[in-house]
Amino acid sequence: MTIVREKEIVTGLRDLGISSASTILVHSAMSSFGHVEGGANAVIRALLDTVPDGNVIVPTLTGAASDGPENPPVFDVRSTPCWTGIVPETFRKRKDALRSLHPTHSVSAIGCDAACITGDHANSITPCDEHSPYYINALMKGYIVLIGVDFESNTTVHCCEELAEVPYHLQKVKTNMTITGYDGKSKKISNYLHDWSKPMTDFNLLVPVVQEHNGIRKGQIGDSTVLVIDAEIMISECVKVLKQHPLFMLVNY
Repeated sequence: MTIVREKEIVTGLRDLGISSASTILVHSAMSSFGHVEGGANAVIRALLDTVPDGNVIVPTLTGAASDGPENPPVFDVRSTPCWTGIVPETFRKRKDALRSLHPTHSVSAIGCDAACITGDHANSITPCDEHSPYYINALMKGYIVLIGVDFESNTTVHCCEELAEVPYHLQKVKTNMTITGYDGKSKKISNYLHDWSKPMTDFNLLVPVVQEHNGIRKGQIGDSTVLVIDAEIMISECVKVLKQHPLFMLVNY
């Protein structure tokens, strides 16, 4: 098994064009590296060391297929665990991490702009809209980094679906939910949640769209294939395609 050290992760990301001031939204499968000395904490340190003057964002998703008006999710920013892997779950527990207040599609961020990145998510009408960190990452000319995963793990695709208003993606009725902030105070919000019963989609169909506009760099760190995606290019070009062809990602359509 390949052994990967922190400095090799930093070097690999720098070689892919990530600068010290970059903002990166990282989706990861830690096991894809091989064996990482120091585990999840070492990966997190490497990400932070890569962008000491920027920001690291990780998805801390909590949504479930059962979520909806009859079974609204309850979210506490301090304690609700995520299902997106050991790196995000370890990351969100750090004292310097700020987590966005969204009951299904939160992120956690560390960096100079973490408050700006996470602060407006509670005002989203849909999980990944213009108020979400996924869109703000693009506004900040940030990157999406896929470590050992493909576009199926790229939550920013949902942002593109929501901005393009594809017909299959969201539940038709809003769900009223309770979210609890860092101060322990709870408040009610209302949101159109994802429709988990939607037709099967293939997010990887968007890869050529982004590649056509030079929006993806590909590299290798340890055993892991790493993609660095320009978030602004991805959202701009994919929304154009989805507005013109709303069923573009449906399988066997």
